[in-house]
Amino acid sequence: MTKQNHALDRVYVALSDPTRRAVLHQLLEGPATCSDLGRPFPMALPSFMQHIDMLEDAGLISSYKTGRVRICKLTTGKLKPAEERINKLRAAAAK
Repeated sequence: MTKQNHALDRVYVALSDPTRRAVLHQLLEGPATCSDLGRPFPMALPSFMQHIDMLEDAGLISSYKTGRVRICKLTTGKLKPAEERINKLRAAAAK
């Protein structure tokens, strides 16, 4: 498996979960703390942080700490290869 395919797989896995997609949707409004992002979900913060870690590992978000608060923001550059792959599939299906 190539390095690019591995990165693409991580993006698809990250997007496959409804909680992670909801987090990305929340981040469309701008940066937010992990606590604020996790508040709508019925899970403990350590469990929610696994979702944050997966999104960060896939390159869909980045985070930084300000004191004891971790703030997340969208970083959509890793979506480009997924978008290109989907567009190729769409074009092939249209033929």
